[in-house]
Amino acid sequence: MEENKNALDEVNKGCTMGIEAINNLIDKVDSKDFKKILEKQLKQYDKIEDKINKIYSKYSEKEPHEVSKIEKTMADYMTKMKTMRDHTDSKIAEILLQGTNMGIIEGKRILNNKKLDKEVYDLLEKFIDDQERIVEDIKKYL
Repeated sequence: MEENKNALDEVNKGCTMGIEAINNLIDKVDSKDFKKILEKQLKQYDKIEDKINKIYSKYSEKEPHEVSKIEKTMADYMTKMKTMRDHTDSKIAEILLQGTNMGIIEGKRILNNKKLDKEVYDLLEKFIDDQERIVEDIKKYL
């Protein structure tokens, strides 16, 4: 039961950080097509978060783990620092790829190391698949 809760918390955290990063960067993107990709990714994150919120109560009486204000502030600061001198679409793609790959790695680690209920496993697998597809789309802008 705890493994399912922890897996959902990690995916929720990944979605939250992804949403924060995209929201911090999308206005700096020049390419309309790149913006569409990022908007698509935001929708994917929202759908995953909605699914987490629907099933989370089966595994915990609490709310899904949220990213702390400190973590959000640190991520925002790092993003601003990384784009201060270079805010090209290529640099933004690089930043987003780094974060997305972190989500894929953490998701794979959870899938490989834990026994999860089918619905949690499927949700995590969908999250990873979405992330892997978006990586391929974003690579075009490096």
